[in-house]
Amino acid sequence: MKIVIAGAGSIGCYCGALLAATGHAVTLLGRARILDPINQKGLTVTDFSGLHRHVDAQDLSLSEDPACLAGADAVIVTVKTGATEGMAALIAQYAPRTAPVLSWQNGMESARTLGAMLPGFDVRAGMVPFNVVPTGPADFHRATSGEIVIASGPGALGQALGSPDLPVVESDEIEAVQWGKLVVNLNNALNALSGLTLREQLLDRSWRRLMADQMAEALGVLKAAGHPVASMTPLPAWATPHILRLPTPLFSRIAARMLTIDPNARTSMAYDLMAGRVTEVDSLQGEIIRQGQMAGVPTPLCEKILGLIEDAPDAPLTPDQIAR
Repeated sequence: MKIVIAGAGSIGCYCGALLAATGHAVTLLGRARILDPINQKGLTVTDFSGLHRHVDAQDLSLSEDPACLAGADAVIVTVKTGATEGMAALIAQYAPRTAPVLSWQNGMESARTLGAMLPGFDVRAGMVPFNVVPTGPADFHRATSGEIVIASGPGALGQALGSPDLPVVESDEIEAVQWGKLVVNLNNALNALSGLTLREQLLDRSWRRLMADQMAEALGVLKAAGHPVASMTPLPAWATPHILRLPTPLFSRIAARMLTIDPNARTSMAYDLMAGRVTEVDSLQGEIIRQGQMAGVPTPLCEKILGLIEDAPDAPLTPDQIAR
């Protein structure tokens, strides 16, 4: 397939490299600061399990011109939520209506925006469970586990896009899957405020209790709003806060899968906060706050955390500083 990755950031470059490695004709649509190093040395991706793939620059198409969308058999949107509207306008202008448009983005808002702005297109929500961080120019590292989920539809897209290195499955309940990912991703902000790696944070019971409190608040809102939530683990979603609150030795045994992460991994929001970039907190905590307002359920913890991220504190915070 001719696939255009619309937004060549960390997720886009990682997935684009693995799609190209399996034989797809991949175009990375992005900015020069990302594309120039790839043009010079190719694209290298790694992961926590030892995966190492290098794709030569000549085996990719690199473009800053959205006109490259015109030749797409499929468009995978990986821009941040705030850039979705602009990218949707470019897709509407250039991409053929026969090309499915897949949202591999955080939160709920992006797929809604794409669907509203692209009538006549096969727009499908998706969920990428893992995080990817840049480790150097044209080098990207996947630090956590999981398989990509997309909404079911015609064309067997999951089978066409998936590979052993990049599993892609289809789901008839993609909205529940997205809500499940959003609830987990609420920790992005806490991790950013903590100054810790994800593993350090998960092994600290005080942080886990705060994570559990925030997750329980969100699950209560979504239940009141009538939104089903699919679990990201073998445990039901409602059980996860209880598991997080367990003593660390017991938690470590029960939640071994949650600890299958690179020891140096942090969330993308942590890197955004450190670099002074705009974060996606409004698409995460902000979404729960808005759902709570509509359902008449208070969301004091999500409101506190959103405010702290927006204020961008100069130093890491403790759980007590956040919760008080």
